Amino acid sequence: MEKQLTRSDYLFVLIFIFMLVLALGTFFLGVRLGQERSEAKYAELFSKQTNAAQEYSAYHQQYLVSYYHTIYQPYREFQNSWFDKLNALELNRSADVSLILKDLAKLAKDKYGEVSSASMPDSSPLLQEGQQNYAKSLKLFNEALSGFQSKANAIPAAQALDELNKDAYIVEAKKFALAAQQNYYDAIVKWNAADHPDIKLADPAKPLNVTDWRALSLNAKNDYVAAMLAASQTFRPFTPQDMTSRIDEMVATGQAGKMNLNQVQPVADVLLATDAVRTGDFIRSKSRWYAGETLPQLPFFIDEPQP
Repeated sequence: MEKQLTRSDYLFVLIFIFMLVLALGTFFLGVRLGQERSEAKYAELFSKQTNAAQEYSAYHQQYLVSYYHTIYQPYREFQNSWFDKLNALELNRSADVSLILKDLAKLAKDKYGEVSSASMPDSSPLLQEGQQNYAKSLKLFNEALSGFQSKANAIPAAQALDELNKDAYIVEAKKFALAAQQNYYDAIVKWNAADHPDIKLADPAKPLNVTDWRALSLNAKNDYVAAMLAASQTFRPFTPQDMTSRIDEMVATGQAGKMNLNQVQPVADVLLATDAVRTGDFIRSKSRWYAGETLPQLPFFIDEPQP
């Protein structure tokens, strides 16, 4: 005959079931809380990594190369022509100034069409800003040159050149070009930071001594020079890396020390005052000074200087 369960037996069974359910509930609650905490932790880490990746990919080498060919190079074609034709006028004072300015105005207009029609990704604000600044520069060059043609042949060539360089539109056009140049070199530094996040930079608003200059990478030096040229409104045919190479040469050979030049700006001032920087200086000294530098695959870091 089967023994019937007593009230205490039922109570024990109920308590056992309750404790079992409670234990299981506690276990699964712990598992869920752990999962949520882990997900939150890794979501934050992933978010940080994603944000960093987005910042760096915004200046991927592909974008830098595209910018070079569709924006930078068209502008350089105008800029090179600007200096070539103005130099020709200085050598030949009997040249037809009006015709030369007409050709330059047309070239500025054509290059404005090329530059303004190019497309840069929204994720690359420095490249977009550089494009806008180059476009503004070309538009102002075109307007100034077009307006100056009518009186160009009525005054001596030397006076025409002097007045042209003082024209308010021309002055502003050069400012926009230098700002665009700085935008591009800022973007190159962003590209460099993708693989070298600890890259050292110099504050362009502060003087930089020669010792600190030597500790910078080439990209950081070029960026500093681009900012320096923009601040001083120095519009010349050479690139920032051309000036960087000449500064490095003066420092490395001891010329700067012999002249008691302990900061970069005075060294640059001497080079500018003596017209000692030429287009292609960087390429000519690249193998000597910059063999181990990390550079994007851009033509002005690779090609031989143009004659």
